[in-house]
Amino acid sequence: MGGPPLLSFPCELLALLLFLLCLQDFYKFDNIIVHSFAMVDQITEEKENALMPDISPSSAPQPFLPVLAPSPMATPFFNSSIPKLSGQCILNFSAVDSLISTTAVDCWTSFAPFLANVICCPQFQATLIILIGQSSKETGLLALDSTHANYCLSDIQQILGSQGANSDLQEICSVHPSNLSEGSCPVSDTDGFESVVDSSQLLTACGKVDPVNECCSKICQNAILEAARKLALRDGGLTTSMAINNTLIQHSSKIDSCRSIVLRWLSSRLDPSSAKQVLRRLSNCNVNGVCPLDFPDTKGVAKNCGNEIKNDTACCHAMENYVSHLQKQSFITNLQSLGCASLLGLKLQEMNVSTNIYSLCQISLKDFSLQVGTQESGCLLPSLPSDATFDPSSGISFTCDLNDNIAAPWPSASQASSSSCNKSVNYPSLPAATSSQLGLIGTDMKLAMVFSLSLLLIMLL
Repeated sequence: MGGPPLLSFPCELLALLLFLLCLQDFYKFDNIIVHSFAMVDQITEEKENALMPDISPSSAPQPFLPVLAPSPMATPFFNSSIPKLSGQCILNFSAVDSLISTTAVDCWTSFAPFLANVICCPQFQATLIILIGQSSKETGLLALDSTHANYCLSDIQQILGSQGANSDLQEICSVHPSNLSEGSCPVSDTDGFESVVDSSQLLTACGKVDPVNECCSKICQNAILEAARKLALRDGGLTTSMAINNTLIQHSSKIDSCRSIVLRWLSSRLDPSSAKQVLRRLSNCNVNGVCPLDFPDTKGVAKNCGNEIKNDTACCHAMENYVSHLQKQSFITNLQSLGCASLLGLKLQEMNVSTNIYSLCQISLKDFSLQVGTQESGCLLPSLPSDATFDPSSGISFTCDLNDNIAAPWPSASQASSSSCNKSVNYPSLPAATSSQLGLIGTDMKLAMVFSLSLLLIMLL
């Protein structure tokens, strides 16, 4: 072969060159890592500043605002863990395993505080009632003693937490071991219950609850109250003077305790799914009847909007700033938004704000609910009971009404109640919003607001 001789390097020199090249690349890579973490710190700080709520004009709590996030990393957050149970609880958890799974999703760790009033806590409380009711088929007991109540409440929290539920449900929903006991009701077993209450009459009234009319007709609620009254009267449970006074009966602690016993017995005579439907529909009457928002001091709005408004811009700026604090609290239903709008309007009228500033400043019902991200898409939950759902590909989702761009009604000065039973509420017909208008995917008059469980990473990175 006549070609030039190949260049040859000693093995040691070749190894040294390779080492130097690797060292150079490693130095560059190390710089990249260092700078990357610096950028992450900067982004994290910017994200935190963007997500931190403004200082409220009152002491009302201002939780972080959930934001829309992509879902590719949602699945890893759903790996169930093994709950550490006490071994001392006598309740049959397997009888309500489907309800427990639903409750874990309804009270998912990141969203429980925002869905507490409408979805999470009603479902959690219903699950506890049904758990005791179903277990009474074996134990004959409709209440737990204080020792077992502590064990069982701790166990149910452990089970829910192992499936992704918030670890502070007892605090969020104000549930205590005493909620699993008989309280001050003199009857706590099925035999005693059925010897006092007309069970067939109770089942007829509450076997099925009309989701629309029950809150006004109170067919089931009255039957439950009557049964609770009979239990409270057993063995002189209530004095004669209290028995005569209906108002005292309805508000006595014995009546409240016995109402819980009635609900547990009722849950024992229905399958868990039917019992859940009944309990959620009953609790929904209380949910929709009260505005759950904490209203800050209205002095700032009254200063700019009271008496004769001199500057519309200043008035609306003050009103929008005020409403922004309401938008950081929780999701509410359509009916709750009406009550909240009425309550705030009456408060402002007491501060000499006579002009309809809802109309002036274009305040809508959706402005009273938690806002979704940076988009103008406040979510009003359906007024009928609903649950969150979990999909492995998209994460947690729940349904919002699309028909929520409705002007908030300014209350009349003589308005005393916002109860939907006292008046008809007509929502104006609005065109369904398109996905481009909301930046979300809409279907008919409802919208599935999908929140990824990578939310925590998105907020941190």
